[in-house]
Amino acid sequence: MHPEILRELISQRSREMQARAHRANLARMVSRAVRAERRGISVPDEADGFAAPAIPDYVDGSFRVTPADDQAASEPGGVPAARRAA
Repeated sequence: MHPEILRELISQRSREMQARAHRANLARMVSRAVRAERRGISVPDEADGFAAPAIPDYVDGSFRVTPADDQAASEPGGVPAARRAA
């Protein structure tokens, strides 16, 4: 068989298998949600379990400071622990 035809057949088969796996995964999730709802258990949203860490704005790990943050830090009473440490 010609290599290009073989490559296209393999690619088509791969796409079909991925689509079948995706449908099976969706069916499994729906089945679990329906079963949990019948039992009265709330199904946690997948996004609730994941919290993305804060990504620093600069290479040294620091974050960009907005003017509002600057003013809040310079106001008296901004950091009470720093005054007591002396």
